[in-house]
Amino acid sequence: MLSDVMTQPAAAPESTPSAESPFYIPMTGPARPRTVLKHDDTFMVLDSHGDLGAPGGASDGLFNADTRYLARLQLRLADVQPLLLGSNLRDDNSALTVDLTNPDIYREGRLVLAKDLLHIVRTIFLWRDTAFQRIGCQNHGDADASFELTLDFDSDFADLFEVRGSVRPRRGTASSRRVSDTSVVFDYRGLDDVTRSTALHFDPAPRQLKAGRAMYQIKLAPGQTASVFVAVSCNKPASQKPMPFFRSLLAHRREMRESTRGATTVETSNDIFNEVLCQAMADLNILITETPQGRYPYAGIPWYSTTFGRDGLITALQMLWIDPRIARGVLRRLAAFQATSVDPLNDAAPGKILHEMRGGEMAALREVPFAQYYGSVDSTPLFVMLAGLYVQRTGDDETLKVLWPAIEKGLGWIDGPGDPDRDGFVEYQRATDQGLQNQGWKDSYDAIFHADGKLAEGNIALAEVQGYVFAAKRLAALCARRLGHTERAAELEQQADKLAAQFERAFWCEELGTYALALDGAKRPCKVRSSNAGQVLFTGMVRADRARLVATDLMRPHFFSGWGIRTIACGEPRYNPMSYHDGSIWPHDNALITLGFARYGFKAAVENVFKGLFDAATYMELRRLPELFCGFQRERRRGPTLYPVACAPQAWASATPFTLLEAALGIQFDADRHEIRLVNPRLPAFLNEVVLRDLRIGAASIDLRVRRHGDGVSMEVLRTDGRIQVSIVLAR
Repeated sequence: MLSDVMTQPAAAPESTPSAESPFYIPMTGPARPRTVLKHDDTFMVLDSHGDLGAPGGASDGLFNADTRYLARLQLRLADVQPLLLGSNLRDDNSALTVDLTNPDIYREGRLVLAKDLLHIVRTIFLWRDTAFQRIGCQNHGDADASFELTLDFDSDFADLFEVRGSVRPRRGTASSRRVSDTSVVFDYRGLDDVTRSTALHFDPAPRQLKAGRAMYQIKLAPGQTASVFVAVSCNKPASQKPMPFFRSLLAHRREMRESTRGATTVETSNDIFNEVLCQAMADLNILITETPQGRYPYAGIPWYSTTFGRDGLITALQMLWIDPRIARGVLRRLAAFQATSVDPLNDAAPGKILHEMRGGEMAALREVPFAQYYGSVDSTPLFVMLAGLYVQRTGDDETLKVLWPAIEKGLGWIDGPGDPDRDGFVEYQRATDQGLQNQGWKDSYDAIFHADGKLAEGNIALAEVQGYVFAAKRLAALCARRLGHTERAAELEQQADKLAAQFERAFWCEELGTYALALDGAKRPCKVRSSNAGQVLFTGMVRADRARLVATDLMRPHFFSGWGIRTIACGEPRYNPMSYHDGSIWPHDNALITLGFARYGFKAAVENVFKGLFDAATYMELRRLPELFCGFQRERRRGPTLYPVACAPQAWASATPFTLLEAALGIQFDADRHEIRLVNPRLPAFLNEVVLRDLRIGAASIDLRVRRHGDGVSMEVLRTDGRIQVSIVLAR
């Protein structure tokens, strides 16, 4: 889950941000559309003109490692903004292209350049901590065109938490200087004694250049073209000029192609769903970041472009059938940063898996606790769970041997500090007032409450977290057996069975026909209908008869809006379809729930949720599912209601279409047998055919075509390479 209390964009009526949400992001005006670009630890937020810092663009900028290195970069013709013709991201998200033209330009009251004679194309991309831009100009008039082109720029070196609304009593010192006819540098010496710098390079040399403005005087004959190139680098010496624009662009695209090679590709009979899948994969590809431990999906842009434990783990789990290399990178990185000591400010304890990592000045100074912050209750069991699923998927015993010490340490935290009262349930309570109040995926301060609307207090045990622990221990037992630790495997299986029985007794609410949202510190169940119960199905912990009751309830109108399953059922206290966690619809939540439906054989429910989210995506810009959207009931001939500050792209939302397809087809892997199984496969009515290419087990691969025939499917093997087999399993 990408968000936490810091992401809550709307103030709760009962509280003030300072009282309940210390990292609240204020929403003071209408959300304006923005375009995002990203490469590794650098991202950029721009308006439709390709500008930074236009009115309303509080989050605009060029960011690197949680610091804004460029706050303003605005293009003007004769001191007026060009007219927008169109703005488009390349299909693979690698570059933004903006088409502009000139307005009527007057000089001393006389029209000197009529509108629509100049075509101006801005091409912008990020690569290796540098923002590259080409401004191409062409004269389509029948006479010479002479005009002044200016670029106004500035840097504030604001920490990301300042951009999000935090006010600092003191800051470091900033300076700027022109270092040559083509270069300007901004420097900032932070209170953490780190110097950060932004270097701007212009080609050709401007007619005038100073800190804050570059001015060109351009004259074009009819049909003539000219280009201005700008490169903005983060923390690179001013003397180190970036590679030329076109060479850098080609190298960037070549790297992108190489990084995605080897993943399964999906093509369907539905052109619109193909667009959804292509956009989702393009978004995942830019969010995935090369780290020293491997490729890691950063959570989302703009506020969460960094390592998040929960988000990376769930995204890797969702994409495990497509590309298990993502899971390997996530597991290795989180193992490298596993907590080794107790640190209350960071909510750390030995064996605990990271929640969030930040590289900005405020984190370094501990003005915020997120340099390496461990305040999530579910990252640790999810880590163990993903490790087991990865080994099942790949048979990669070498990686398992490397990870096993971290798995055991995680299990030690689950049975030790994760269960402070030793009642058998994993619980959380923040260690200091600076930490996150709620530490599951629904981490708004008001997300966990009782049937009377009162917030839960004390050590809180979330329903889905107990399911994660159950699945983690079951899967860890399989891993232990692979390594020859038979006694440890038996112990873990016994613990999982005991937890399942205990969970049924403590969490089942007969009067609701579902499981409680949580237990509070007094062990009182929060008797609230929530989507958390659906995630428990995903873990496979619950009895089949009760799973059916839960699934049936989740598909009733108080939960299922027609677009998806709400986080909280309509009619429950605190239900609000416009809230962050108390009635909205989260695609990733629905995706995990459909995996639960599929596990228990409820394929009609999978199909309905799949169709609802697909229909929602058809209304979204770029066919991109956002982090969340509002939970209003679906109405005929209108789309879903958007949530104004949802992250997009966002990793686990981008992974959702692939998870829905996995749930529908019932894809399972047995790496030891080199076997792929489709368990009770079923395709929704909008998909007549699905082709999976390069579906891999180890070095072997296969191409499959699956066709829908009513409620059943047929399968055709198109190609095999190596030892691999596939079968359809019809199970009750």
